[in-house]
Amino acid sequence: MSQHQALRLHVPEPSGRPGCETDFSYLHVSAAGEMRRPPVDTPHFETRDLSYGLIRVLGQDGRAVGPWAPELDTTQLRRGLRAMMKTRFFDARMVIAQRQKKISFYMQCLGEEAIAIAQALALEPGDMCFPTYRQQGLLLCRDDVSMVELMCQLMSNQADAMKGRQLPVMYSFKRAGFFSISGNLATQFIQAVGWAMASAIKGDTRIASAWIGDGSTAEADFHTALTFAHVYRAPVILNVVNNQWAISSFQAIAGGESTTFAAKGVGCGIASLRVDGNDFLAVYAASRWAAERARQNLGPTLIEWVTYRAGAHSTSDDPSKYRPADDWERFPLGDPIDRLKVHLIGLGAWSEQEHVQVQKELEAEVAAAQKEAERHGTMLDGQGPSAATMFEDVYETVPAHLRAQRQQLGV
Repeated sequence: MSQHQALRLHVPEPSGRPGCETDFSYLHVSAAGEMRRPPVDTPHFETRDLSYGLIRVLGQDGRAVGPWAPELDTTQLRRGLRAMMKTRFFDARMVIAQRQKKISFYMQCLGEEAIAIAQALALEPGDMCFPTYRQQGLLLCRDDVSMVELMCQLMSNQADAMKGRQLPVMYSFKRAGFFSISGNLATQFIQAVGWAMASAIKGDTRIASAWIGDGSTAEADFHTALTFAHVYRAPVILNVVNNQWAISSFQAIAGGESTTFAAKGVGCGIASLRVDGNDFLAVYAASRWAAERARQNLGPTLIEWVTYRAGAHSTSDDPSKYRPADDWERFPLGDPIDRLKVHLIGLGAWSEQEHVQVQKELEAEVAAAQKEAERHGTMLDGQGPSAATMFEDVYETVPAHLRAQRQQLGV
């Protein structure tokens, strides 16, 4: 008989299940202003403390403190707040549209609005974003992409630019630097690194930015992307959105229990930051730091955004089956919209009255966009793209057998 004890596996468990309160002490939240801000040319191994701490700017009182506090004027801050509010209203209305069977499927970014929108303001025209399906804020904060366009894609109607070939929420806007979303997890990470490498090979000045969820870091593509980004010093920002849940799997299942996702970047030779993803100012500051590194040929940066998926994973999900229903209200990093609102009020650049007025304006704007989009059809009335579109956009010159099939179809 062996004298050794029996071996056993460790299976991570979430710190909260339905019917009990979540213990959020596992988050290791640093005080606002506590974390240092190093020079952008700092080597990767000197960012270890920044990959385990939590970069924060906004304190409990809404004041911006510490070395990461960015120089943003109130015009930019107001724009960011309006964009986050607009995104939340857009999401809420599209969830209702799905329940009404006007669209087949939807995924909202409730609670995560700051991550996409603050980084969008930190990037420059021409930079290419490789998003997941929860970065609609990248588009909703722009003036050259209309909500009607997005809604038509969701409804797969006659004005859908994707011609019904993409699942709802999987947008593609080349003119907006928004790479086509894929339902295959983690693919956007290696695509972004490849695009960034190509930009450097051409001697261009544009950088790439990619997003991935905490659960998708368990995919092989995540690790392949980190290797190529490190070896070739690709000008890319690698965003890991740790919203605590990959559908019903807690973030610890993907490896976030005894370490952080940011620390995985340091281990791969990449400068890495762990940031409060619900702090608009911290998101902007960290994004600018990473973008500057990339533009100075100092290599990639991996940023773990600590946030919380406040809603369901998708309209096909019921989170009450696997986590406490009130987690969002008790999440220690709060609501990104409320936090930026309090900060602006403290600066005298916003008020409760204006907030209510802007809410009404944005609700009306979203409602008007939906009404316009529905003129082109919804899933309810079946006014989708013409069957003729299946023969288009594949060949420069349509082959004879496809022309014959199209004639037989009568389209």
